[in-house]
Amino acid sequence: MSRQPRTAARILVDQLVLQGVDRVFCVPGESFLAVLDALHDSPEIELVTCRHEGGASMMAEAYGKLTGRPGVVFCSRGPGATNGSSGLHVAFQDSTPMIMFIGQNPRDMLTREGFQEIDYRRMFGTQAKAVLQLDDAARTVEYVTRAFQLALSGRPGPVVIPLPEDMLTDVATTPDGHWAVAPVSEPGTAALAEVRGMLAGAARPIVMLGGSGWNAEAVAAFRAFAEASDLPVTASFRRQDLLDNTSPSYIGEVGLGANPKLIEAIRAADVFLVIGARLGEIGTSGYEIMEIPCPKQRLIHVHAGADEIGHVYQPELGIVSNPAAFARALAAEGPVRGDWAGWRAQARAAFEAWTAPRTVPGAIQMCEIMGWLDANLPEDTIYTNGAGNFSVWLHRFHRYRSFGTQVAPICGSMGYGIPASLAAKFARPGSTVICIAGDGDFQMTCTELATAAAHGLNVRILILNNGMLGTIRMHQERHYPARVSGTDLSAGNPDFTAFAHAYGAHAERVTRTEDFVEAFLRADAHDGPAVIEIMIDPEALTPAASLSQIRAAAQG
Repeated sequence: MSRQPRTAARILVDQLVLQGVDRVFCVPGESFLAVLDALHDSPEIELVTCRHEGGASMMAEAYGKLTGRPGVVFCSRGPGATNGSSGLHVAFQDSTPMIMFIGQNPRDMLTREGFQEIDYRRMFGTQAKAVLQLDDAARTVEYVTRAFQLALSGRPGPVVIPLPEDMLTDVATTPDGHWAVAPVSEPGTAALAEVRGMLAGAARPIVMLGGSGWNAEAVAAFRAFAEASDLPVTASFRRQDLLDNTSPSYIGEVGLGANPKLIEAIRAADVFLVIGARLGEIGTSGYEIMEIPCPKQRLIHVHAGADEIGHVYQPELGIVSNPAAFARALAAEGPVRGDWAGWRAQARAAFEAWTAPRTVPGAIQMCEIMGWLDANLPEDTIYTNGAGNFSVWLHRFHRYRSFGTQVAPICGSMGYGIPASLAAKFARPGSTVICIAGDGDFQMTCTELATAAAHGLNVRILILNNGMLGTIRMHQERHYPARVSGTDLSAGNPDFTAFAHAYGAHAERVTRTEDFVEAFLRADAHDGPAVIEIMIDPEALTPAASLSQIRAAAQG
């Protein structure tokens, strides 16, 4: 087949099959009709029709997170691509392999500002690893293979391929490509010895895990190494599933609203081993856990992308390595011994105190609900979420037990949780999938309930409804107390249960903690998507302080 004349669209779809793509996400557009037609004859690939390109691209990104292979999304030109850019941004900042194909204007129309025309090289030049406009059918295999290779290599990320509409029906004779495999850089013997020596000589070591490129084998190996070495280990923002949170070595997450005692501990550390994390703004508490550019801590930075090492912080030792390969190699040589048991125990105790259940205003106590979910759902339950204050109940009080169970946007994109939950159910149909969403967050991508219903996906969505954009309201009360502007959603919010019913989902509203369990059990028995609206008291703005307390503190 590889030497037969084929249209560019047929060649493209054949390469997707060859690369193991079993599912593509899209909102159909006339600019790539030829690809849709080629997919019709490719039963190996399931075409998932989404309701908005933002939802489609977020599904593709989450699929890439969970599978380790590039998620694939097709967008139509112009508005389709701009809508889809939201998921592209997640993939870029989250270092997720992904490929976005965009139906482009015919070649003879380009540069005239034709209908919906955009120069995607300029538009996405800083939002993707590469933008490769495919103008020649004979180079389809080359471009698609390169895209998969780029998306997987070094620091993983998204690649964009615009497809001129007329080019897709051109015929070419070209051989197929090969399975794309990311070159895996591994640490050398000397570098490993230096890492072990620096750790052994430390009095207050801390390890941070983050980034992408991990696998279950490496996570298990590193856990054994960390526990045998009695090392304290933190996770970067929304990478909490890289170490079982019940491990005595786990000391918490460096993210938004991080435990102050954890931040103090990192500042006091004498050796800081960072494996896989970029050391970006959120994962460094606003670039304040270390001095720039030369930290006081002896910084060891391990990252697959050479350009990330020294990008902000100059390490004493930089190692270009895939994080999984480094973790396995470090663990293979056995534990590192040192006199830091008390240091680790102190950091773990601070984590347990920080995450201890607490009572907040109102009839709903989310700590109790999270505690019940932890006690009653399988350890491999996948939790997804978007952005908002609501996510603190999940990130702070849930214990992530298994690798690949946290699917959340490092870039902090609202609306991510629902499409991510669908992608999770597609990727792992046997796993329980829970989406935690706020009322504002839910409404960003709630139309993807139709996609869930169409595919019979048993996702469980918990809407934490406090009638406001909670994060912005929190900051508003801190900086402009009692001057509420734009953050109140209560007057315009729909009846979420009626909304969900309209899509064929099971839906219930819960106003008291004690009613949650029975409501959840009924929802979980439903064959299809289910929504539980949980009515949060507006005063319960954060676990640490109520809305009134935040306002009073700002007013002095």
